[in-house]
Amino acid sequence: MGSISFPVQLKNPGLLDSRGLVAGEWKQAEGNKTFPVYEPSSGDVLYNVSDLSKNDFIAAIDSAHEGYKALYPGMTAKERGIVLRKWNDLILENIEDLTNILSLENGKTYAEAKGEVGYAASFVSWFAEEATRAYGDYIPSQYKNAMVFTVKEPVGVCGIITPWNFPAAMITRKIAPAIAAGCSVVIKPPSETPLSAIALAKLALEAGVPPACIHVVPTKDRQASLELATNPKVKKISFTGSTGVGKMLSQLAMGTMKKVSMELGGNAPFIVFEDANLDLAVEGALVCKFRSSGQTCVCANRIYAHRNIMDAFAAKLVARVKAMKLGRGIDEGTTQGPLVNKAAVNKVKSHVADALEKGGQLITGGKAPEGLKGFFFEPTVITGATQQMQVATDETFGPLAAIFPFESDEEVIQMANSTEFGLAGYFFSENVGRVMRVAGKLEVGMVGVNTGLISACETPFGGVKESGVGREGSMYGLAEYQNIKAVTIGNLHE
Repeated sequence: MGSISFPVQLKNPGLLDSRGLVAGEWKQAEGNKTFPVYEPSSGDVLYNVSDLSKNDFIAAIDSAHEGYKALYPGMTAKERGIVLRKWNDLILENIEDLTNILSLENGKTYAEAKGEVGYAASFVSWFAEEATRAYGDYIPSQYKNAMVFTVKEPVGVCGIITPWNFPAAMITRKIAPAIAAGCSVVIKPPSETPLSAIALAKLALEAGVPPACIHVVPTKDRQASLELATNPKVKKISFTGSTGVGKMLSQLAMGTMKKVSMELGGNAPFIVFEDANLDLAVEGALVCKFRSSGQTCVCANRIYAHRNIMDAFAAKLVARVKAMKLGRGIDEGTTQGPLVNKAAVNKVKSHVADALEKGGQLITGGKAPEGLKGFFFEPTVITGATQQMQVATDETFGPLAAIFPFESDEEVIQMANSTEFGLAGYFFSENVGRVMRVAGKLEVGMVGVNTGLISACETPFGGVKESGVGREGSMYGLAEYQNIKAVTIGNLHE
């Protein structure tokens, strides 16, 4: 099983586990079947994790179907909030161990990993408070001697499928509102980063989440995980990942009319107008382009800079990029970690080669560094990008900053919107009129103005067009896990 020596000694060794959680039991796969989890910084096997089967998904779903009644009506909203607050506290108490696990299996720097664990905890804290705010309504009836009111009830069993790029935060952003609403969850963690999900589930059980209400089913068997989309006992599926997989899961979910939340691909524009504060714009670009080595769904994929300031902006950005230090995430001084696997490196290589072939100018980076064993690629800046390049239409998901010149507001808005995606968009301007106008015209679900950091537990997260449906986090996130029931009472005075 996971007998490989873990590189870091954890304060709470019990958080590291190779087994799945099914029907209240920590379970190994039949025949002790496992799959390897690789450390991106070295390319070596970090741990071996149980490779569970379709039967395990079915057992988890069956248990969750009966078990969610322990949360609703078994617990009041206040009691569910208390459990979530305890889970939040346990996450923060174990933040160093969770950070080390996350950094090693994902590759991101220690500082970024620690920030993500805190971000993950914030969703648990937020929905601990939202649990008691599932308000219904009184509706005046058109009929005499009658009244109408609504109540909000949990949808039931929720299938949760999460990505590798935020292995802690994407778990809590989905599970915390589900538990707050009174739902049970069956989680299929990413095979690249299952260890964070397992550790968080252990803390959830310790906090008091009923064992039948949380299940973790690690697997490399894609067909087995489709049980979450087809099993009629699953009433909702929440997925974060590629648009292609999201469409496929949505079609399968339609067979039993499941509720769906889909947070899918992005191709975020990042616009620097001629009146922008360039230092602020560079800071924003560094945050939203190179965070997690460019492997976030909301990172800037296309950087548009007005011709009048493009050279100055590029020079400032390049100076900062050249100062970045590549290395193993847990090593002191590392500011840029590896990509998740070799395929990710190859994709960045292909985008760079395509851009240079079509007239782009390489300013810095552009290759895999020498002397580093893992899946690394140098932070790269290319100027003179055009709409004909792959980077204009395809999400790079890596540390490539391609800068496109523009001359007018109308031109850049048209280029920014010329994509089937609409998750996030960013722009920098000191003109309040332009701020309001451009924010209204960008076809995205989230806009960052004079900032590259838009994700927070209180902010609704989600996109438009082919970037998905539904919103996570915020005051709207709880509703994704609830049904509205209308109650009409007649003949009250007869």
